[in-house]
Amino acid sequence: MRILLSLPPDVHRLEIYRITGVRAPPLGLASIAAVLEEEGHEVRIIDSPTLGLSIDGWISEVRSWSPDIIGISMLTPLAPKAYNAIKMIRDYLPDVPIVVGGPHPTFMYEEALNEGADIVVLGEGEYTMLELANTIDKYGFDHERLKSVKGIAFRNREGRVVVTPPRPVIMNLDSLPWPARHLLPMDRYTLFNKSIRVAHVMASRGCPYGCTYCTTSYFWRRMLRFRSPENVVGEIEYLADRYNVKYVLFADDELVISRKFVKGFIEEMKSRGLDIPFACGARVDHLTRDYMKMLVDNNCTTIYVGVESASQYTLNKIGKRITLDQVRRVFEWRREVGGHLVASFIIGFPWETIEDMKNTVDFAVELDPDYAQFTILTPYPGTPMFNYAKEHGLIEDWNWEHYTTMRPVMRGFKFTREDLKRVLKYAYRKFYLRTSFIFRELKSGRIRDLLGILGRELVRYLSDVVVHPIQWRDKEVTRA
Repeated sequence: MRILLSLPPDVHRLEIYRITGVRAPPLGLASIAAVLEEEGHEVRIIDSPTLGLSIDGWISEVRSWSPDIIGISMLTPLAPKAYNAIKMIRDYLPDVPIVVGGPHPTFMYEEALNEGADIVVLGEGEYTMLELANTIDKYGFDHERLKSVKGIAFRNREGRVVVTPPRPVIMNLDSLPWPARHLLPMDRYTLFNKSIRVAHVMASRGCPYGCTYCTTSYFWRRMLRFRSPENVVGEIEYLADRYNVKYVLFADDELVISRKFVKGFIEEMKSRGLDIPFACGARVDHLTRDYMKMLVDNNCTTIYVGVESASQYTLNKIGKRITLDQVRRVFEWRREVGGHLVASFIIGFPWETIEDMKNTVDFAVELDPDYAQFTILTPYPGTPMFNYAKEHGLIEDWNWEHYTTMRPVMRGFKFTREDLKRVLKYAYRKFYLRTSFIFRELKSGRIRDLLGILGRELVRYLSDVVVHPIQWRDKEVTRA
């Protein structure tokens, strides 16, 4: 069959793309495409945000290829554009089945079906999409046959939603072919709006910790699975030969949790003579001084850690399972062993006060990571935080496009959404406009990269803070 896989059109103007300047390949779609191609299907991928496709341009591309199935992947902020695209393509290809997948429709499958999707893939998509394609190829859009496909939702002839039994997760990730990057615009991917030869690679899937605000644990069913070091390094070697990549960015949620994998990966890289630096994410409770030194000494240039809050109460309440002492120790070791640490912080947990949020900003300054990312707590569907926010009537903005972590969509018990906007601006201003930080960037020669991070859109976003003082308010916020 001719199967078209796509990210929604007209999303390149959203904050998650516009402000960060990041263009990363859709590895999920590329992995599905590789499985489909391996079984003889003809596949095309349209990476709409990277190509900057408008809805009209996307419709033209889809029509010109005449697919037998259209598959659309979406995160929560992309959902409205995806639904619009589904409605508009119906006018031109009314009989082509439209399948949607990704974190948002996995948890909001009834919404997706109401918005025009024919089938929703729930969770991991490779073998579900393959079985769907084979079933539709052989039997057409037969509702009875669809019931035998595990891991999907659809409406039957009576209009009732049918959810089939869940598909078992793929335990042997080495059995999957490498993502079909030949279907992607590999020369168009950027970091901070700069073209850079970066290979985005996933060595594992899942996270067992279940933090209340994060969809990862719930999308992957809290099952952590690793590929073999040989398989991962083989992919990196291929990417170095084929695309001349100079840097590897691991997209895993938690790479260093498996010391066995990390050790094997480093040994395999050395055995193949691959001198390629890499960056990865880590939990602070999985790091020791010696482990960090081993990573830094073996080409790990950057480690990304989630600190989230300066409040131990909050860390406990969100299920983070780390301590502030562990956080401080990791940053002390960084000063001893070198390398770069990037830290993320979240403001706007419902029970916080403005003073609590300011304490988190102060904690970021105290830790002094190389870069800090401040985001606003966003209640994503599928998470316990989403259920908590709904139960307490805290969500005030239901426009999914605003669920970017840069816009407040919910209030707290002691702050408003306007308060959150002010605190976010305060956080970036206080961290990045420090004299010591700017001097360090100038001395290291990274100032141009910093300007790339804080350039254009984000500077405009923060500019009014420099001119106008922030008015703080700590108060109870009652329901309207």
